[in-house]
Amino acid sequence: MDMLKTVKQAIKVPEMRAKILFTVMMLVIFCIGSHIPVPGIDRTQLANMFKNQGGLFDLFDLFSGGSFSNFTIFALSITPYVTASIIVQLLTVAFPYFERLAKEGNEGRKKMAAITRYMTVGLALIQAFGLTIGLFRRAVVNQTWFSFVVITLVLTAGTAFLMWLGEQINENGIGNGISILIFAGIVARIPSDVRSIALQYKEGAINIITLILFIAFALLVVVGVIFIQQGTRRIPVQYAKRVVGRKMYGGQSTHIPLKVNQAGVIPVIFAVSLLQFPLTITYFLKSNSGFTAFVTKWLSPSGNPGVWVYAIFNIILIIAFNYFYTTISFNPIEVAQNMKSNGGFIPGIRPGKATIEYLAKVMGRISIVGALFLAVIATLPTLISQYTGLNIRFGGTSLLIVVGVAIDVMRQLENQMVMRNYKGFLK
Repeated sequence: MDMLKTVKQAIKVPEMRAKILFTVMMLVIFCIGSHIPVPGIDRTQLANMFKNQGGLFDLFDLFSGGSFSNFTIFALSITPYVTASIIVQLLTVAFPYFERLAKEGNEGRKKMAAITRYMTVGLALIQAFGLTIGLFRRAVVNQTWFSFVVITLVLTAGTAFLMWLGEQINENGIGNGISILIFAGIVARIPSDVRSIALQYKEGAINIITLILFIAFALLVVVGVIFIQQGTRRIPVQYAKRVVGRKMYGGQSTHIPLKVNQAGVIPVIFAVSLLQFPLTITYFLKSNSGFTAFVTKWLSPSGNPGVWVYAIFNIILIIAFNYFYTTISFNPIEVAQNMKSNGGFIPGIRPGKATIEYLAKVMGRISIVGALFLAVIATLPTLISQYTGLNIRFGGTSLLIVVGVAIDVMRQLENQMVMRNYKGFLK
């Protein structure tokens, strides 16, 4: 109810209403583009290619809202941009030049954004060309280099246009543009997923008890995602009083909010990409090959005992990637140095090395909670699909992204409403 109240209040403010309408308009353009097919493709052959397919294709289809399997102009979605952003973020740890850019403030962020854009276009070109001459080659009507080049350029232009849409939402709309586009792609698949489950129920593939249990489980997962996404550990910080001239500064108390799920959904994406890679390779091999039989039995979520092997590896990789990404995104040394330079300290902890060790210890403890949460959310839908017959494409990764983006958008709406309702002392 509070969410609806916030939206109603925001719509009444002309400036906020313009931002919301602009965001909706950008999403409408995204939906229209998701249905524009790439030229020179045999649709019948394309449908046969994706019949009963999975692997990394499901992950690509998740972020593109079905555009990948339908091979529309947005088939690559915004994944090259996400990949480029992660690479640039990792480079800030490995290379001093990128580390300096990250500390240069607004100018440094502009340079890093430009590097991310160029890298996005380069990755999109590579991915588009590889998909065109590889996976989608059989569906290309005219097997000429001109056709391959045209399809590659169309796919790359689609990704560049989505990147531009995301930046426009950042500047003139509400929320993070790239996250909003991924959110829209996932939500666009909900009606087809609901229709699929309803069809399974009518055909008798699932019974009413299974359906009720699935709905209850989905609601519990949503509540759990909200609880963990909002969960933080507040580290108290006290700033010492200091006199400058005739004025006294400092003396106030604040806190450092450490998120339970610091890494977000990125560990799940990394783990799924790595686990699904062997399964994706089998689509390019003969169905009776030894490698295909081994992967299907031991590494596939639909195999036996492959579903348990897949689940165990999934949990291990998610925990490992969660610790890795948390270490990159949260630097205890930098936080401790900033506190010390501003006269801040954690009560009961000496500044310097003791503060660094304390922050690392606390972050490590809450990270295990976030990692286990991610592992459970990402693994349970696979096990449920295997043993109940439910075809759950809208799984844990989707819920994490959808709930996380929705919470972020509502938080931004609330913050902007507070800023506009607060008049202050000067009028």
